[in-house]
Amino acid sequence: MDKNMEKWVAKAIEGDREALEYILIDIRDFVFNLSLRMLGSVADAEDASQDILVKIMTSLSTFRQESQFKTWVYRIATNYLIDYKKSMFAQHPLDFDFYANDIRAGFIDTKEELLMGVDKKVLAEELKMSCTNVMLQCLDAPTRCIFILGTMFGIDSKTAGEILGMTPANYRQKLSRARRKMAAFLSEHCGLSGGYCDCEKRIGYAAKQHRLNPQKLEFKTLKQLDSDVLMRCKASMEEIDELSTVFDELPKYRSSLEVKQFLEQLLQSKQLKEVQHY
Repeated sequence: MDKNMEKWVAKAIEGDREALEYILIDIRDFVFNLSLRMLGSVADAEDASQDILVKIMTSLSTFRQESQFKTWVYRIATNYLIDYKKSMFAQHPLDFDFYANDIRAGFIDTKEELLMGVDKKVLAEELKMSCTNVMLQCLDAPTRCIFILGTMFGIDSKTAGEILGMTPANYRQKLSRARRKMAAFLSEHCGLSGGYCDCEKRIGYAAKQHRLNPQKLEFKTLKQLDSDVLMRCKASMEEIDELSTVFDELPKYRSSLEVKQFLEQLLQSKQLKEVQHY
């Protein structure tokens, strides 16, 4: 986030629309990537991201600068995502035992008609992006949030504790347990970490189960953030257990949300007028 964000926030609170737009543009990619990892699918992440940005915008006047703005944004986003009940995986929860059994059953011959003319390597990469997001859903929502903040966003324990309402020591303890649990699963099952599974060998099964649509590759169509942003996002992830490097390699994406259009629609909406009235 911008180092001068506090000044932009102050202007936005005073009613400066340009400052508000600047803030939303600055945080939208972060909000989308956090939502994507927490919820597991692009469609659910897009819906949740919009909800979170609305919540941030309508709650901006409550920001008292007792903490950094980015910490305040994290808190709003994580609280919303931990309790989010509308996502596909909230409706159909996963656990590691279920996912392990699914992986074992997931090897069938990949017939050409299932590929729909798309290169296997392209489909394997898409499946890798999808699988790693799904794998995160095997952790319960609070633990998943702790794992994502510590492993993928590199948040220090003091800040993470402030975001999640726990002591730094408690956060570190929970993060360590989550890492061990994930590392154990990866080492046994994920081919990227020494396990027996292979993304390319699961293409046929994923396509037949309608989990992978070669004609509609969600992750392939997302725009990745530039390398400088990626390096900043991943800088503190290099000390993670070697078995968790699969998450270190996941790209960060640009949000598809157009902030100007979003603001226009929101400022003219009946819902916002009702919120402002109450």
